[in-house]
Amino acid sequence: MNGILLEFWKSSGFSQLFQCDTVLFGLHLPGELIMIGIACLFLYLAIHKGYEPYLLIPIAFGMLLVNLPKTGLMAAAVGDENGGLLYYLYQGTNLGIYPPLIFLCIGAGTDFGPLLANPRSLLLGAAAQLGIFLTFIGAIMLGFVGPEAASIGIIGGADGPTALYLTSKLAPHLLGAIAIAAYSYMALVPIIQPPIIRLLTTEKERKIKMEQLRAVGKTEKIVFPIVVTLFTVLLLPSAGALIGMLMLGNLIKESGCVPRLVDALQNSLMYIISVFLGITVGAKASADAFLRVDTLKIIVLGLIAFSVGTAGGVLLGKVMCKLSNGRVNPMIGAAGVSAVPMAARVVQKEGQKYNPSNFLLMHAMGPNVAGVIGSAVAAGMLLLFFQ
Repeated sequence: MNGILLEFWKSSGFSQLFQCDTVLFGLHLPGELIMIGIACLFLYLAIHKGYEPYLLIPIAFGMLLVNLPKTGLMAAAVGDENGGLLYYLYQGTNLGIYPPLIFLCIGAGTDFGPLLANPRSLLLGAAAQLGIFLTFIGAIMLGFVGPEAASIGIIGGADGPTALYLTSKLAPHLLGAIAIAAYSYMALVPIIQPPIIRLLTTEKERKIKMEQLRAVGKTEKIVFPIVVTLFTVLLLPSAGALIGMLMLGNLIKESGCVPRLVDALQNSLMYIISVFLGITVGAKASADAFLRVDTLKIIVLGLIAFSVGTAGGVLLGKVMCKLSNGRVNPMIGAAGVSAVPMAARVVQKEGQKYNPSNFLLMHAMGPNVAGVIGSAVAAGMLLLFFQ
């Protein structure tokens, strides 16, 4: 009887859960147990605090599942033996399928009207990508190789699908850490951005009231995704998957002739792909891959990337404010990171705080959607150099 119980205990996950087989800073730690605790913390933040719940819940649960011993959910197929469930679902991330599909859905829900009404906001979206390239240099200095540094730097674009797409191509072993960093900082946009905005702008600048944007015609909105696709993909073919899917989704929306398809992209497909993407990305955060010194470096570099990106947009906004004789509120530059629409809402909230009659949301949406394009182009450039 004792032998049966002993065999049962050895076959259970409990027998391995408390083993100190993970080494961090010279300490032997129960890695799976620590990762399960981290996963539960992320579930708490997603459910109770509302931090990016649509993606953070599946990411955290994927992290939870992969760190339960003996499940074999991420085991690769070997010979005649089938792989684990998450291994097969992960192929959509590994092969670069899920992120472009997310971009297709994002395009179907994006209005490029504010960008067309004020084309100068494209420059603000480009300036906010500064964090990507400065962080890339910082990652190189900390010992990461080129593809790894590129994957870390893209966190500065504040665009989760782009970060996952680039990382799956260049540094898949860092996918778990980069995904957690990217989506954590996207969720913390309302906390991270306001202090940076206040530090770099004066109270007078924050009170600037901008004129109402012009109305944008339907023809402009239909032609825009076609022109952007032609120009961008011809210039930078490596950005074709992300830009192409983004603009296809937008064209489907603006054409106005397939409302059911638009509804499917904005709702059903978006949520289905988000679940698959999230759970498989979380499944890459196993204890041996996540509990490393490099993970701490990535988290710090990710915060720097996001902060520098926000600062780059605000600083260019100040330049545009000077050149326009005070007609541009520099705060809208903070929305140049592609955390849509959270960054634009932060700008709107800050603007109303200093001038209750100020409505900056639509002005901020221009740089915000420009940031989506900018991060995809930046990812294409990094792919061109390092793939």
